Amino acid sequence: MIARNQYTFNDIALIIKGTILSAPDGNALIRDLLIDSRKLIIPEGTLFFAIATKRNDGHKYIEELYNRGVRNFVVQSKPVDIQALSDANIIIVKNSLRSLQALTAEHRRQFDIPVIGITGSNGKTIVKDWLYQLLSEDKNILRSPKSFNSQIGVPLSVWLMNENHEMAIFEAGISEPDEMDHLQAVIQPTLGIFTNIGHAHDENFINRLQKVGEKLNLFTRVETLIYCIDQKELQEGIVKTGLLRKINAFTWSRRDTADLAIKTCNHLPHSTIIIAHYKNAEISITIPFTDEASVENAIHCWAAMLYLGYGNEVISNRMKALQPVAMRLEMKEGINNCTIINDS
Repeated sequence: MIARNQYTFNDIALIIKGTILSAPDGNALIRDLLIDSRKLIIPEGTLFFAIATKRNDGHKYIEELYNRGVRNFVVQSKPVDIQALSDANIIIVKNSLRSLQALTAEHRRQFDIPVIGITGSNGKTIVKDWLYQLLSEDKNILRSPKSFNSQIGVPLSVWLMNENHEMAIFEAGISEPDEMDHLQAVIQPTLGIFTNIGHAHDENFINRLQKVGEKLNLFTRVETLIYCIDQKELQEGIVKTGLLRKINAFTWSRRDTADLAIKTCNHLPHSTIIIAHYKNAEISITIPFTDEASVENAIHCWAAMLYLGYGNEVISNRMKALQPVAMRLEMKEGINNCTIINDS
């Protein structure tokens, strides 16, 4: 392998354990991964993964991409007319999505830096982006773009890691059982944050406890998990899985004893003062938000910064400058092959 952020087509074939159908230029350097033909920017150095989903099949776009200059492909069924792709490099695999995840998991293993993994029903993107705002003054940080937290979005985010990054923050979301194990292997977080548990995707799980257990699979190998012990279903799931026998916890609570014990939240017209006890001292932060969701998200970030060793004076100064995260016009998958644009 050439370098930890440079792979040849032949390198990738070995990593994903695929069969090379053709490789007239096996030493071609791969820089970009593509799964959506509409997002092609530079054909040279692009590797297209033809992924078949419930909504579409990437194999339909191979010839179009070839005509636009792409010469590197991963497929899970042979192209319709392989003779028409005479000078293309082609790998065939059993499952293109799993191969994408295997490649990016190997890429992640090349980097020994702190990686924060975030999951939960709500608040993942805001906590990720606020942590980026709070920490990027000190470190070169990679974060997931927008809400890239899916089976495809996470691998594409992790692929962006390079030797200049000193920390990474990735969010992970699941909608069905058995999905989080794949995302854990790609992200390999060292620090975890579980934001909360809610109703999203309840219909795909036997019960809420099963959903909690599935989400907790992201944190089986972290050093420490940050979460709020006031959430009974989350706490029950953590106890039932025995997770804390293998990892540490940094907890916060508004009601019980915790590492960060929230005492009061004073809501002002345009800000909120949050007062807490931490290591036998009273500390506080002020955030430029008043809604309860922002308060919860800010406390998660506060706990993370305390765990990372930041002094509260530094934390307090930076919290005052938090900026809103644009969450409008989010594109989401709906049922019956619909796309929903969330403008709420």
